[in-house]
Amino acid sequence: MNASVKVMNSYDYCHFEVALSAEDVSLADVDNLRKEAQRLVDKSIKQYKVAKRIASQMPDSYLESRVRTLSENTPQSEWTPEQKATVKAYNDAMFASSHYDYQDDWDDDDAA
Repeated sequence: MNASVKVMNSYDYCHFEVALSAEDVSLADVDNLRKEAQRLVDKSIKQYKVAKRIASQMPDSYLESRVRTLSENTPQSEWTPEQKATVKAYNDAMFASSHYDYQDDWDDDDAA
């Protein structure tokens, strides 16, 4: 018997879909294929949650414009400690938000 399974879940107005197929399988194999497809969809949703959390840490456009204006109009040697802290906070947020990968070793707590 040839089989094809498709699992689709919606989460946060996004659709996550996995389709798998196999040849010469039993009904038990088809059930295992379905379970594996569901696991992959669940993993996609976990990764989406992590990516969304990271994206939420992006600095807002107001902070970005302040940093850009400061950089363009004031030499770095003349920055006040508060201005240096603002630029550092912006750079830290940009760094944190730019490092997303699809590693599989996250704990369940990471996706919350």
